[in-house]
Amino acid sequence: MTLKGISPVISPDLLKILAQMGQGDEIVLGDAHFPAHSLCPPHVPILRADGKLNPPPSFPSVSSSPNKDLQKIRDGNPNKEKEKEITKPRQPGITISRLLAGITPLLDLDNSGVPVIMMEPAKDDTYDASVEDDFRFSLKYDGEVQKTDRAAFYGRAKKAYAIVVTGENRKCSSVILKKGASSPYPKRKSNQTSHL
Repeated sequence: MTLKGISPVISPDLLKILAQMGQGDEIVLGDAHFPAHSLCPPHVPILRADGKLNPPPSFPSVSSSPNKDLQKIRDGNPNKEKEKEITKPRQPGITISRLLAGITPLLDLDNSGVPVIMMEPAKDDTYDASVEDDFRFSLKYDGEVQKTDRAAFYGRAKKAYAIVVTGENRKCSSVILKKGASSPYPKRKSNQTSHL
């Protein structure tokens, strides 16, 4: 079930993370090649938007807890039944561009320094030059984008508030966003008085 005004690509866990982040906190949107689990310390939350499912739940045995809703198959013995694990097929992962488009209405970027950081490809790396343009379009952002080498990007990612592993297959397309201060009130002209 989705919420009005919230993109369906924004999971409940991601929505919670975005709300918990304070001004200056950073979130990493990692591409499918980003080594989130081996790189980052245990206290950094890692969310998955790459289509990978959690292991299927282990169901109780039929004899101890019957459940008519479980799909069952017979193993040839009429006195025994075996529960069949029901797993959903792997879903295609969410691209970073789609996530950025979903995050943009919910998050103001920090106006102190450069709030968008991307990994600069190595000289011998093949690179899709359209990645940055796609991200700018999704973010509705025309400011500066900081480019860092892999080591510096990974070092910064270790200090991030959270990491989202995506289904983005383009190399060197991981991006870090720095959250700014958001006002819940509409902007008003300087000559308007507040009624609060």
